Amino acid sequence: MSKPRVALLGLGIMGSGMAGRLLSAGFPLTIYNRSRYKAARFADAGASVAATPRQAVAHADIVISIVADDAASKAVWFGEDGALAGVARGAVLIESSTLSVNYIGELAKAAAERGCEFLDAPVTGSKPHAESGQVLFLVGGSAQTLATARPALEVMSRDIVHLGPTGSGALLKLINNFMCGVQLASLAEASALIDAGKLDREKALTVLTNGAPGSPLIKTIAARISAAPTSPNFLLRLMAKDLTYAVSEAKSHGLALETASAALEIFNRAAEAGHGDEDFSAVIGSIAAR
Repeated sequence: MSKPRVALLGLGIMGSGMAGRLLSAGFPLTIYNRSRYKAARFADAGASVAATPRQAVAHADIVISIVADDAASKAVWFGEDGALAGVARGAVLIESSTLSVNYIGELAKAAAERGCEFLDAPVTGSKPHAESGQVLFLVGGSAQTLATARPALEVMSRDIVHLGPTGSGALLKLINNFMCGVQLASLAEASALIDAGKLDREKALTVLTNGAPGSPLIKTIAARISAAPTSPNFLLRLMAKDLTYAVSEAKSHGLALETASAALEIFNRAAEAGHGDEDFSAVIGSIAAR
């Protein structure tokens, strides 16, 4: 059987890795990115490059969007040149960005009005996971729709977790990311206190990472503190955005995420200091420099 035709909207840190995986698995792929230069290497590998989201989805069986935030998602799905204006009835639409739960509901409704199936399927992981096909999809939507999309999702992932109805994936992704943000904010403050107290940084971090605080995230980020700077795996400003969405979603349920709010303040200060487009581990240096 021939593979379904896929349209991918967004070639950022995660989208680029996902595009590479789809091409290597032989899926007919059309790509769209606002900055067209990012598409060149995928065109060389066999992807078709579209000028607009509407053009990208014209012949697609499955459409995957992975962009920065609610505003960027609205820009690729809605409007005269948006994907919803050109997609065929019956296509499966997948939103893999980390977005607000309320907006996911709006997008799902618009997809249904267009006669399309919809999944919210954000991913955990960062740049190396996307490139190696090791992301984890957190899926909300119908089991039948997921079964249709599964062949494409499998080549990009280590696992696919079906969590329940529409919005379930988006909610768990916000919970996942706010917990990551809280952990990193605590490491940033710990690092600042290590320096202020004139402790041996290497020894102190060895104790912390090999003890109870040493989660996989803490171990990974601690190793980056003394390493030479590399290209970002996850942008600091996107962590601030995710924390903002998580705090807002909690408020809609009558909950106050106090640890997430404190972490958000730390990440916002780092972004205001000019670290927004750096790896989110840059929050550590921003505290030490104050």
